[in-house]
Amino acid sequence: MLIAGFPAGAWGTNCYLVAPAAGEECVIIDPGHQAAEGVGETIRKHRLKPVAVVLTHGHIDHVASVVPVCGAHDVPAWIHPEDRYMMSDPEKALGRSIGMPLMGELTVGEPDDVRELADGARLSLAGLDFSVSHAPGHTKGSVAFRMPEAADVPSVFFSGDLLFAGSIGRTDLPGGDMDDMLASLARVCLPLDDSTVVLSGHGPQTTIGRERATNPYLREVAAGLGSTQGAPRRGM
Repeated sequence: MLIAGFPAGAWGTNCYLVAPAAGEECVIIDPGHQAAEGVGETIRKHRLKPVAVVLTHGHIDHVASVVPVCGAHDVPAWIHPEDRYMMSDPEKALGRSIGMPLMGELTVGEPDDVRELADGARLSLAGLDFSVSHAPGHTKGSVAFRMPEAADVPSVFFSGDLLFAGSIGRTDLPGGDMDDMLASLARVCLPLDDSTVVLSGHGPQTTIGRERATNPYLREVAAGLGSTQGAPRRGM
């Protein structure tokens, strides 16, 4: 399996391209701010053919390039219905202006083909299987994607802004909720095997086992305490 990722734009949001191997079809995850060029370079380098864009949530740092990327390759975008409005109205999603100079660089709106994700759905795209888990907390429509273990490749978990190495996504923007976040961590993350590789929306990769042992939020959720006052949070 091929997973090629790079941090894009002003917020350093991780964009991933996933394929069975070089030279085959691929899925693009979270083409955010200024990601189109990196997507194009990765496609050329690995001789990939995109078949879909899938989005972990609707914040502008994860979807800013969805229109040009989908348009260039004539592919659909998948997003949870609770976050769909954010593609067309990013400032409402943040509860504040993100700045006119930055907005001038963005193509807001929906691509021609938008499809909606549901909790428990299974997507078969580019010869790959993705299971979808609705994981509200960072936004109401946040989701995570998991690929099952295959051969010698461990399970891979694309966590978006649900879980980071050592932290979690912020919950103070519109649609964010700490109780929902803790419930999502418990329901979506804790049941995963320790060997599961976590590829998050920001920062380095990690594993569920490492986060179970060191992440203050996941540790306290596992212990049933649910209180992490003062622990850092990340994301837009």
